[in-house]
Amino acid sequence: MTVHVVSHPSCLEHSAGPEHPESAARLEAILTAIKSPAFETPVDLHESKPAEERWVRAVHADAYLDRLRGMVARGGGQLDADTAVNGSSYGAAVHGAGAAVEATRIALDRANAFAAIRPPGHHATADRAMGFCLINNIVVAARWATKEAGLTRVLIVDWDVHHGNGTQALVERDPGIRYVSLHQWPLYPGTGLESERGVGNVFNVPRPPGLPRQRYVSDLNAAVDQATRDWTPELILISAGFDALAGDPLAGFTLEPEDYVGWVERWRGLGAPIASVLEGGYAPQRIAVAAASHLAALA
Repeated sequence: MTVHVVSHPSCLEHSAGPEHPESAARLEAILTAIKSPAFETPVDLHESKPAEERWVRAVHADAYLDRLRGMVARGGGQLDADTAVNGSSYGAAVHGAGAAVEATRIALDRANAFAAIRPPGHHATADRAMGFCLINNIVVAARWATKEAGLTRVLIVDWDVHHGNGTQALVERDPGIRYVSLHQWPLYPGTGLESERGVGNVFNVPRPPGLPRQRYVSDLNAAVDQATRDWTPELILISAGFDALAGDPLAGFTLEPEDYVGWVERWRGLGAPIASVLEGGYAPQRIAVAAASHLAALA
């Protein structure tokens, strides 16, 4: 089967500054890998439109978005200690959010899809950019699925090595969305304890670095099993950060590309369409291999 990939050239134009780990090289490596003749899975590459403003403003505060847009219009600046923008960042962010929605639409209509985008999103809260993230792409897609497509059961699985504090904060009072996160703890941003349950819709799996990879694999599977017991999702959204790979410079998990394949193959058994959205991962050649393996599993 064909796998659908949604992206936009503007995602390569965002920059948080020289030597910043969240660089265009991450996305360039993934796009090069899936366009290579060696990648045997058929790919249908779509160019995204910017997310409609009402979708983004359904997730983020007007004052925050206006402040972000103003800073970008002035040529950029520093939002917090590790999150910065340049003159192209707002365009990249809204096209990234649009790609997340389009990947979701494609998954519901035709086949599983992947939004190959940057900047990432899962740390962005309603009124704050943080952790390299500007717009919470996965929540924009989830809100679109519930408000526009009429779904009542959306599962978000976040396998990025950092806890998606923004995603949790945005959905933890919504019983129609369940959030499962495997993440290293302690590590930035210092959230994501197992005791954080929302309205019973949050399932956090904090784990220390350096464990055998099968431990991470089985623990996330157990959390997804718990989240979907007597609750069958109509859609699965994956916050697909690849910084839990062994060797990532910002963390200490031990996963290999085939572990992402195993997860997707297992969760396809839930019977729901899957759309995934790129989050972190800071060793470009490693994440290219993992993302290509992930796409093959989606197909």
